[in-house]
Amino acid sequence: MTAQNIFSILVVDDNRVNVKLLENALGKAGYRVFTASEASKAISMAREIRPDLILLDIMMPGQDGFAVIRELKSDAATAMIPIIFITSRNELKSKMTGFELGAVDYITKPFHVQEVLARVRLHLKLSMATNTLIQSQAEKLRQIQNAQTSMLVSPEQVPEASFCVQYLSLLEAGGDFYDVLAISDNIFGYFVGDISGHDLATSYMTSAVKALLKQNCIPIYEPLESMRMINNVLVEILSDGKYMTACYGMLNRKTNLMTFVNAGHPPPVYVPKEGKPHFIELTGDVLGIFADVVFGVQTMAVLTGDRFFLYSDGLVERVEEKKTWVEGKQKLLEVCGLLEDVPFRQCAAALSNHMLGDRTAAVDDVVVLGIEV
Repeated sequence: MTAQNIFSILVVDDNRVNVKLLENALGKAGYRVFTASEASKAISMAREIRPDLILLDIMMPGQDGFAVIRELKSDAATAMIPIIFITSRNELKSKMTGFELGAVDYITKPFHVQEVLARVRLHLKLSMATNTLIQSQAEKLRQIQNAQTSMLVSPEQVPEASFCVQYLSLLEAGGDFYDVLAISDNIFGYFVGDISGHDLATSYMTSAVKALLKQNCIPIYEPLESMRMINNVLVEILSDGKYMTACYGMLNRKTNLMTFVNAGHPPPVYVPKEGKPHFIELTGDVLGIFADVVFGVQTMAVLTGDRFFLYSDGLVERVEEKKTWVEGKQKLLEVCGLLEDVPFRQCAAALSNHMLGDRTAAVDDVVVLGIEV
């Protein structure tokens, strides 16, 4: 039968006597002990075995303990391992350097075995508590993320709407939001919004917006009326400083008429079946700040095979590269023009991949919603 919850400890010291003493004491106390006598070996072992705690000597030949902790704390795989310095130095500067680099404690040589065991137990308990808290918070965020994602409609759920989508959230729950609504048998609504901020309170608003869309995007209201109704409610419920940009399109697939309403959002891209991609430039006030608002509105005749792309500003703007909407808009049109031979269901993902490049993570929420007439 294999014992459960065995803690592993890496002892790093070039003094064989100290290593043997600690190895014996820790082994008798029930810990699995690994040892290293020099810096490079200690770093490689820490990355390989991921010990629960490291006892690290400062004074070693070659790289010292400070160099080891710098290396380990700069690596995400080992950054959270608690490190206790064992040192013959007793001056304040040396101790403070260790703490600044991320050590959780220090023990002065010559050490007493009972003191070492007591400090090891203490910091393993603290580490367990911290990890439990992190896991608990992560699980709550996952639940929020799952709840938010479950609200997002998929193309398979409304196949008659003929749309594709790519949704990337910066945090576990994002402020960007989209929805697709079957208003009647032949009329469909397409909505992309961006609530200011990236905190969890922002993400909770997406459920409220979804409910507002369902209540107000109905056959008896024109798209402009729907957006005004939604704005009036958001003015009441959004906290000071919060607002929402949005673009709402309503497509009547029987009459082949598309109406767009823009509320301070990046303009949709129109990719006609025969012709070059271009923006539908509409100005408008944002949602949720003023009761008296003016939205940009345009109704246009469309043809079978025409495509539209609604998106959030994270697709185009690059804060880290200081790239604004103005600089990225031309690239967006060029990329949309390259999607002609891409199967429509893959277009939103392809557009996102082209615009974001090979980055593994977005620096802002990103929504791309494609519509095909």
